Amino acid sequence: MLDKARIAVLVSGGGTNLQAIIDAQKSGIIQNGEVVLVVSNSIDAYALERARKEDIETEVILRSCYESREAFCTALGDVLEEKKIDLIVLAGFMCILTKSFSDRFKDRIINVHPSLIPSFCGEGFYGLKVHEEALKYGVKVSGATVHYVNEVPDGGKIIFQKAVEIEDGDTPEVLQRRIMEQAEWILLPRAVEKISKEIVEKRS
Repeated sequence: MLDKARIAVLVSGGGTNLQAIIDAQKSGIIQNGEVVLVVSNSIDAYALERARKEDIETEVILRSCYESREAFCTALGDVLEEKKIDLIVLAGFMCILTKSFSDRFKDRIINVHPSLIPSFCGEGFYGLKVHEEALKYGVKVSGATVHYVNEVPDGGKIIFQKAVEIEDGDTPEVLQRRIMEQAEWILLPRAVEKISKEIVEKRS
């Protein structure tokens, strides 16, 4: 298919969710979209190496180069528009985006969060912190959520959720890995394909 949705993945770290999307493209789970750009706010992010191995274009935009979050998000948005990006996927992107950015790309930004929103989410809840709090609270089920992004951290409309059982003896690291394998790496490619298909169908 020539007319695929052009996808940018925004990353800060290792890029395991980026890899899940790349693998889903190769296996045919994602048919209507293609990752054409990977943007990182960290020059050392291993996700950039994953992108280069697949000949995907990369950009590094450092927050420290801009005097404000607003200026950083404007520069990021300009790059995404220049590359004619249809869908923006946040995959472990450790920057909170501004309202003007989310308004600029309304209903075109998605994120995966490692809990069942509205539990253990919002500003400050990322990475292992989410799983530490879930275990501390004693919940029996956690999971992952893919949602649209707006100006409220983890506050956009939910697209998909999947529950994952918490097991006796779980550590935050063990729970994090299980949620990635059983939920995040399944839901995120599904959401990417769903929205990419909608974008392609609107064009035809």
